[in-house]
Amino acid sequence: MSKKMLDGKVSLVTGAASGIGKATAIEMAREGAVLIIADLEEDKCEAVKETINQEGGKAFSLPTDVSDEDSVRKMIETIREKVGRLDIAFNNAGVGGKFIKTDECDLLEWTKVINVNLTGVWLCMKHEIQLMLANGGGNIVNTASVAGLVGMGYAPAYTASKHGVIGLTKNAALEYAKKNIRINAICPGVVETNMTKTADTNRPGWLEATAKLEPIGRIAQPKEMASAVIWLCSDGASYVTGHSMVVDGGFVAR
Repeated sequence: MSKKMLDGKVSLVTGAASGIGKATAIEMAREGAVLIIADLEEDKCEAVKETINQEGGKAFSLPTDVSDEDSVRKMIETIREKVGRLDIAFNNAGVGGKFIKTDECDLLEWTKVINVNLTGVWLCMKHEIQLMLANGGGNIVNTASVAGLVGMGYAPAYTASKHGVIGLTKNAALEYAKKNIRINAICPGVVETNMTKTADTNRPGWLEATAKLEPIGRIAQPKEMASAVIWLCSDGASYVTGHSMVVDGGFVAR
């Protein structure tokens, strides 16, 4: 039997209750990792944990608000107490925000999106890195977006937050490269998740129109993002750090 890509690794996934996070947690477990399922939605966290355990994997869930430092600190301390180390962290928790022009975006909307998508990633990295340093290294992948590479229009807070995630990823990668911690990001295009379904509800026909614009002719499935994350966390990517991997069906290649 061939060795699994993440055999024996302890892996944290935030935003793991649905979408990209859920798919990645399940696929990581199938590749041999022990999973920590973190999300605000406790019931859905438990459901993902049960799915993994029923397939013969090992997982436990930790309800966590990534925008609250006390909650993030508690999450990392619980990991330290339960398993003693952290090998992989996939900082994926995020919110989409409203379709709105820059001059119409209010401070409440701006703060909500930035607090989860950017501050949340920084808070998680801050505490994950401390645990990884104590245990000789690790791998971190952050969820950015193609909206972190180009302007999207009608998404000022979301676009700013994802540009920020890419900058934060590059900065931290340089700081910890010699400490055996690799830090990368993925930049998904449009993926079929609850977030994009909500966007389609608010703007009927948006998903269908977007699929027609994709060079590959369709939108992505969460499992396709999971494959990219798992590779970045594997030994096969041992020389990759500070990279923002575009997984978008050719959208930004235009």
